[in-house]
Amino acid sequence: MAIVNSLDQPDITMLIKNHWYAIEFGSVVADKPVAVAVHGHDLVLWRSKDGTVNAQSDLCVHRGGSLAGGTVISNCVQCPYHGWMYDSSGMCVSIPANREGLAIPKKARVDTYPCIERYGFVWVFLGDLAEDQRPPMPELEGLDLALDAKADGYRAVEGDFDWVANYDRVLENAVDISHTPFVHAGSFGNPDEPEIADFEIEELTIGDHLAVVTASVDLHPPVPSGIWAVIGKNKERKPVTTTTGFYPPNVSMLIVRLPLGEIRIFTAAVPRDESHTTSKFIMLRTFFTGGWADKDSIRRTLKIFNEDQPTVESQRPELLPFDLSAELHVKSDGIQLAYRRWRQAQLDKGWGLPTPTDEQARRSAAVIASPARISDPELANAWVFPTVEEMDT
Repeated sequence: MAIVNSLDQPDITMLIKNHWYAIEFGSVVADKPVAVAVHGHDLVLWRSKDGTVNAQSDLCVHRGGSLAGGTVISNCVQCPYHGWMYDSSGMCVSIPANREGLAIPKKARVDTYPCIERYGFVWVFLGDLAEDQRPPMPELEGLDLALDAKADGYRAVEGDFDWVANYDRVLENAVDISHTPFVHAGSFGNPDEPEIADFEIEELTIGDHLAVVTASVDLHPPVPSGIWAVIGKNKERKPVTTTTGFYPPNVSMLIVRLPLGEIRIFTAAVPRDESHTTSKFIMLRTFFTGGWADKDSIRRTLKIFNEDQPTVESQRPELLPFDLSAELHVKSDGIQLAYRRWRQAQLDKGWGLPTPTDEQARRSAAVIASPARISDPELANAWVFPTVEEMDT
């Protein structure tokens, strides 16, 4: 396992294990298996008959076939290569080529990860901690109500955005307050009034675990144009109260309180590999709540990402420095610094796993250790693929 020293800049990116990652929309997981890459590891999501989403390593232990390319049948996922079937626990329950009565090897099993569908996302616990030791699921304030079909006053849309950038950089950008007047000038940033007033960082912890970090500031809006100019005609342009923050390990939040109502954007930064990230966002609005405005809401949200993209993808170094002194920080960087401190605290616990490079992935089918590897002593040696800690980094 790679050892990370906070005074050194490693040449690898790290997965912070033992946390709940939002990795896909629940709406995407229907009647077929779905492939999801997280930190260079291939996972498969599929639904049981009762609607429960299952998350497993997307590697058939027989010949490394992709289970995501198979089918869901008899409450199992079936590999498309030789038809091996795995149940929701990860155990192989059928090898079609076996003659009747031939036992299925004990090692015929895949790693299965705790999985919960909530807030419109599929959350997967990537780690091997026992249930009573795991950090709590993030609580995304207001999202449950907004996604309730019977709720009044809310409208939700969802979408994706791909980056050629490391997810640490993408996540930090999402909570960066002072870039708004410049990167988003002309849309909702005002470069003529870029000063950020002092703000307080609010941190909520549950037990020993950081649950959410937020801060609120008043930003000066630009001179409105288009329909917004008509709506705001002869009205005083007051500062717009904006709240931003993050839910460890990979969800950011933005709340903008406009005269018309409120916008909330929850974004899961899904780390595909060292240099690719997908942002999966759910945008809520309390105005223009008819379906006719959905396309425009998605367009406006994607416009924010498109404005950010050139800057984020050109940042150097591409990987976030582990040493806080490697980049200069000022007071308005408070939320980013809170994220870096949280990340370093996880690494100090030994919860950092090296993301495999393309070359390593080609030559070694290492997986993230699942809870079953630790919780069931009888399964201690009942695994085919090594865990990522055992990789040659």
